[in-house]
Amino acid sequence: MCWNTSSAFTPVGLALRGPGAHKIVCTVGDAAHILIKDWPSIEGREYVAAVKACLDAINGQIGPEQFREALLRAADEAGIAALTVVHQ
Repeated sequence: MCWNTSSAFTPVGLALRGPGAHKIVCTVGDAAHILIKDWPSIEGREYVAAVKACLDAINGQIGPEQFREALLRAADEAGIAALTVVHQ
C-alpha cells in the first residue's frame, strides 16, 4: 500500500492552545500528526469525520482539498481559529 501523506492543499494556520501552538498545515501528513498528537479533544462528530477523511486522503480515496474542508469543520467544532495562509 502506498500512502499519500504528502498531498498538499491550500495551507491552513491553526491556533491550537498553549505556547508555541500555532501550526501551519500544508499536507495530509502534517494534518494527521496534528489530529493525533496536538488536537485538544478527540471527541466530537467533526473530529471523527476529519480523522476518517484524513485516512481516506492518505489512501487516495478523496482529494487533499476535500480533506482540508473536513479539517476546517473539525477546527471550528473544537474552537480552533483557522486561517488560510497565502504565500507571496
